[in-house]
Amino acid sequence: MLRIGYSKPGSWGNFWAILTLVGLITRAAQRADVSGEAAGTSINHSQVLLQRLQELLRRGNASDVVLRVQAAGTDEVRVFHAHRLLLGLHSELFRDLLSNQSEVVLQEPRDCAAVFDKFIRYLYCGELTVLLAQAIPLHRLATKYGVASLQRGVADYMRAHLAGGAGPAVGWYHYAVSTGDEVLRESCLQFLAWNLSAVAASAEWGAVSPELLAQLLQRSDLVLQDELELFHALEAWLGRARPPLAVAERALRAIRYPMIPPAQLFQLQARSDALARYGQAVADLLLQAYQFHAASPLHYAKFFDVNGSAFLPRNYLAPAWGAPWVINNPARDDRSTSFQTQLGPSGHDAGRRVTWNVLFSPRWLPVSLRPVYADAAGTALPAARPEDGRPRLVVTPASSGGDAAGVSFQKTVLVGARQQGRLLVRHAYSFHQSSEEAGDFLVHADLQRRNSEYLVENALHLHLIIKPVYHTLIRTPK
Repeated sequence: MLRIGYSKPGSWGNFWAILTLVGLITRAAQRADVSGEAAGTSINHSQVLLQRLQELLRRGNASDVVLRVQAAGTDEVRVFHAHRLLLGLHSELFRDLLSNQSEVVLQEPRDCAAVFDKFIRYLYCGELTVLLAQAIPLHRLATKYGVASLQRGVADYMRAHLAGGAGPAVGWYHYAVSTGDEVLRESCLQFLAWNLSAVAASAEWGAVSPELLAQLLQRSDLVLQDELELFHALEAWLGRARPPLAVAERALRAIRYPMIPPAQLFQLQARSDALARYGQAVADLLLQAYQFHAASPLHYAKFFDVNGSAFLPRNYLAPAWGAPWVINNPARDDRSTSFQTQLGPSGHDAGRRVTWNVLFSPRWLPVSLRPVYADAAGTALPAARPEDGRPRLVVTPASSGGDAAGVSFQKTVLVGARQQGRLLVRHAYSFHQSSEEAGDFLVHADLQRRNSEYLVENALHLHLIIKPVYHTLIRTPK
């Protein structure tokens, strides 16, 4: 048994010698020829080594540095007896900090100080257990001390828990912005866009910053019941945040008022506190909406540009714009359904409907993989296996006619996942206007696996959305 003594500050000799010895022994064991075998036999005692490293940290045996971690704004100090070599292997900051001193005081925010033991343990053992509330402080410590592997691991954890609906998306978004983590920022923004109804009804909504609110309001992929729900969520935010006048007016001008039926617009003007206070800033947009609903879209398009975002629906869950579809045992066989949507958001089109037919196939095969039973010489060729196929969803109108003149349709399919009793959007697939299906629909899904992230109690929860898009048929006057 080797006993490791204290090294003088700045001396790495004993530890490097031990590390070199361990490496030589390990390589010798891996090359060992046992009982005349041609190939060497690997002897793996890595778990024992990890246990001894944990014990080394716990007992502080042969420690040569002392870390005193003080929580900012308190007298609370946590003391860690550590080893210069192990800290320096992971962090250049530690290596430089400890090169000529054996005791340091580290000032850390309270949440970081509370998880510093987990952070140090990772440097010794390469693993730790993370709770949601610990993700940001651990990521902050990994960033500060330059432990890149832990940074990546915690960031991956945060993105995975966002997709599952467990993470605090608003708080993590603001943290990602402050640290410049663009990948995490985009992941948070996408989750918030797809699950805005759930977020707006939660305590997180009050923590949304004006910058994040502006980012969300400009998106067309927001998933919510209708535009009126977004207006009410914005009104609640304005009441809590009391932002500067310019921020409030910009936010209210981002609402797509032509997507709100005239009867609801009248009610808003009569009852909304936000419009009572800031109504003058959106008076022109309200007039535009009433004009849009009063005339036929083709007539309106003669005088006004309808290609702007104000005339583009978001991903509305209301029955006028789509339908939910729950497919039980989706790996079993083909299914079909049909539903109707409103021709367009204009009040002129309110009574007009388009019928849509939908086909779902769990194992559709592209032409290149379809069964071929013989080649030119008559030799039988193996048929493609069912598992070679991929799920396919085709959405087509039951008929086409003059009612759809000047309108094209974007299709979006949402895939839900149940988390903490809520059904959240986990994936979204969009179809090009001229296409009947999304080429990447469930391309990575394994519907045979009962615990697939795409399934809820062995059922595929879809919501089919049709977004009418108006086109300017006659050039608008300049």
